[in-house]
Amino acid sequence: MSYIKINAPLEPGFDTVLSEPALNFIAGLHDEFAGHLGTLLTARRNRATEMNGGTLPRFRPDTARIRADRSWKVAGSTGAPGLEDRRVELTGPVTEREVVAALNSQAKVWLADLEDATSPTWANVIGGQLNLHRAIRGQLPGVNNRNQPTIGLRPRGWHLPEKHLLYVDDAGKEFSTSGPLVDFGLYFFHNARHLIDSGSGPYFYLPKLESSVEARLWNKIFVYSQDRLGIEQGTIRATAHIETITAVFQMEEILFELREHCAGLEAAGWDYLFSVVKNLRHSTEFVLPDRERLRMDLPLMKAFTDRLVATCHRRGAHAIGTMSNLMAEHPDEAFVAAEFERMREDKAREAWQGFDGTWVADPALVPAALSVFDAALGSKPHQLENKRPDVQVTSDHILDITGLEPIVTEEGVRINIRVAIGYINEWLGGNGHVALENQLEDMSTAEISRSQIWQWIRHGVTLDNGGQLTHQMVERFLGEELALLERQPADHFTEAIEIFRASALGETFPDFLTMPAYTDHLVDRVSKASTEVHAA
Repeated sequence: MSYIKINAPLEPGFDTVLSEPALNFIAGLHDEFAGHLGTLLTARRNRATEMNGGTLPRFRPDTARIRADRSWKVAGSTGAPGLEDRRVELTGPVTEREVVAALNSQAKVWLADLEDATSPTWANVIGGQLNLHRAIRGQLPGVNNRNQPTIGLRPRGWHLPEKHLLYVDDAGKEFSTSGPLVDFGLYFFHNARHLIDSGSGPYFYLPKLESSVEARLWNKIFVYSQDRLGIEQGTIRATAHIETITAVFQMEEILFELREHCAGLEAAGWDYLFSVVKNLRHSTEFVLPDRERLRMDLPLMKAFTDRLVATCHRRGAHAIGTMSNLMAEHPDEAFVAAEFERMREDKAREAWQGFDGTWVADPALVPAALSVFDAALGSKPHQLENKRPDVQVTSDHILDITGLEPIVTEEGVRINIRVAIGYINEWLGGNGHVALENQLEDMSTAEISRSQIWQWIRHGVTLDNGGQLTHQMVERFLGEELALLERQPADHFTEAIEIFRASALGETFPDFLTMPAYTDHLVDRVSKASTEVHAA
C-alpha cells in the first residue's frame, strides 16, 4: 500500500496541515497522476530540444478544429462567487505578514503564491498552508477588512518536486513528491468545503503551462479531487498563466481542456520573455537587448496580449493583464511618483486593450491600479463584451521582435548579475519576494537575468562601448560587483555565486535555476526527521 513519508521536522502547528487524511489524499493524487506527470515532463524536454534545434513554435494543425469551432465556451465566473469582478489582483507570498497585508488590501482577488514569489523551504511551504488554513477560517490576527479579496492559490510548476514529503509506492520504492500536487492537494483537501460554505470557492492559478496536454492533466486532477471529496463537478475554477512561448500558440486549446473549470487566462510578461530566451537561445534572431528595453508595448508583446484578450473574450473567459512590480517604498519621492505614473499608463493601455483586470505585486499599488480600471470599467465587472474583432494575430506576429534595438550595455550586464545573484541569495535564505534595483522581484526576473547573460556570451554580443562580451568579462564584472556588496553573516552569497555560474556561465543551460538551487542547496538545510503516514 502506498503512503507518504515526512522527511523533515514537524514544527508547531504543522500537524494541522499534515494530518493523516490529508496525506492519504496526497498519496492518492500520486497513485493516479505521477505516471502522467512523468510523461508530460518527457514531452517538455523533447519539445525544448526541437526548439533549441531551430524549430519555431507554430499553431498546431491537429487542433485547428478546436480553434475554428465558435460554439464552445468556458465556465468563466458563472457560479464562481467572488470571481465576477477581477479588476485588480494582488499577488505575493504566504507568510503571515503578507497574508494579513493582502487580506486588508482593496484588491478584488489575492493570488496566494507558492510559486515564483515563495522560496520553497519546508517552513515556507507548510507554514504557508497553515497561514492560509487560519486565514480562511478568520483566525489570523490583524485582518480587519470586511471586504476581503477572493483568495486563489498558485501551486508550484509541474517541474518542481517536494523532497521533504516522499511517496512510497506499493513495492516500497521512495520518490520525491510533486510540488504542485502537494500544494494543490493540501489546500484543496483542507479548505475547499470551508470556502464553498463561506460563499467563495476553491480557486487556483496554474503556472508554467507549456501545452494544452498539461492543462488536460490539471483538469483530470480537478475531476478526481472533486469526486474524492464529494464536491460538485465544476466547483473548482482555474486561471492559467500564459507565460511560455509554446502556451501562447495553444491558448484556445488550454481554455478548451479546462473549460468546465476555467475562469480565465493571465498574461505573465517577464516569464514569457524568459521563455523566449530559454527556448530560442541558439537563434541569433532572438538575442534580446538590456532588460530595461523590454517593454510591454513591443510588437511581440502586443501580439501576445491582444490575442490573449480576443481569445478569452470569444470563449467567455476573463483576461488578466501583466504584473506591475514597482517599489512603493523608496526614499526618492520623485522616483516613486514617476514610477507610479508609468504604471498608470501601462494599466490604461491594458484597459484599452480590453483586459478585465490587472495584476500588482504590492498592496500599496492596488489603489492606483484600481483607479485606472474603475475609470475604464465604471460599474461593469468586466469587459467580456469587447470581443476585439480587430485582432488578427499570426505566428509571425507572435515572434516579431522588430522595434527592439539590439543594444546590450555594460551596465545592463552588471544589473543582470546583481539581480540574479542578489535574488538567489535571498531565495536561499527563504525570501522569494525581494526588493532589488528599485523593483520588487520574484524568480522570473532572476531567470531572465541569468538566461540573457548565457545567451549574450554564446552569441558574443558587442556591448555599446565596443567590447565583445565574453565569459572572462562577465567574471570580471562579477568580481567587481561582489566587492561592492555589504554582506551579512546570514547571507548565502557563496552558494548564490555557485548557482549563478552554473546557470549563466556553464556550457549547459539548466531549464530552471530553481531545480539545482532547490535540490543541491535548499533541501540540505532541513534536518532529517522521518515520520511514516500510511495512505488508506
